Amino acid sequence: MHRRAPRVHADRPATRAPDVRVRAKAAPAGVPWIYGRHAVEAALANPARRCRRLVALRETESEARALLASARASMPQSGLETMDRHSLEKLLPPGAVHQGLAIATDALPGLDLETFLAALGKDAPAERQILIVLDQVTDPHNVGAILRSAAAFAALAVIVPEHGAAPVTGALAKAASGALELVPLLRVSNLARALEHIKQGGFWCLGLAEDADQSLDELDLPSRIALVLGGEGEGLRRLTREHCDFLSRVPIRGGFVSLNVSNAAAVALYALSHPATRPTTR
Repeated sequence: MHRRAPRVHADRPATRAPDVRVRAKAAPAGVPWIYGRHAVEAALANPARRCRRLVALRETESEARALLASARASMPQSGLETMDRHSLEKLLPPGAVHQGLAIATDALPGLDLETFLAALGKDAPAERQILIVLDQVTDPHNVGAILRSAAAFAALAVIVPEHGAAPVTGALAKAASGALELVPLLRVSNLARALEHIKQGGFWCLGLAEDADQSLDELDLPSRIALVLGGEGEGLRRLTREHCDFLSRVPIRGGFVSLNVSNAAAVALYALSHPATRPTTR
């Protein structure tokens, strides 16, 4: 596939307090809970985080105290709160797998797509650079799993629309297993317009579609790729497909028609980052 050359943009101390034992009470309005060992540990290690509460079961108290001692996030004056399992589970969504640890935290600061792209510069990289764009992926477990794969394969960011995408919840953070703190999650108001900005930033948009003529291993791809994945069941929307430079599919054997979107993302990221498929710089 061919498209015109991309246009070039002109511009481009935590506090400590004694531990306290308290009854369960709700977090401030609008402050989500993050739970699970890896998600909590990564959030506490992130200096961009502002944590409102750190809660642990009595049997995980020593672990929580160790995390608090090395925390780089902004921590509350109340320090560590310990409580019984029933009290902790009243704070969290039903069925939350918390592993005895939870924090209430403000959302991470937002990041503007154009500012992010400008910071990357226009020079062609020696190594492949990958962005991930999600079109109406609404399951927080899928978004979390994609963030986890993005961290594993060094993708630069995950981009989602403001409307029609999974919100950042404890379930998403748990599925991401700490990757929410490592991979920027950018929200855009208009996905089609965002894809054009991404092209102007020197990236080529590769959409995954089960009906594409070519599989990933058949394409000679440039060094900067935005991997575009569609929502569960629906796939890529028409307008999103039209803004992609390439369409490709994951080769699947047997009777399966398609993979779950998070599985497809992991396979595609491996294929794009594997030395055997890495192209010369275009």
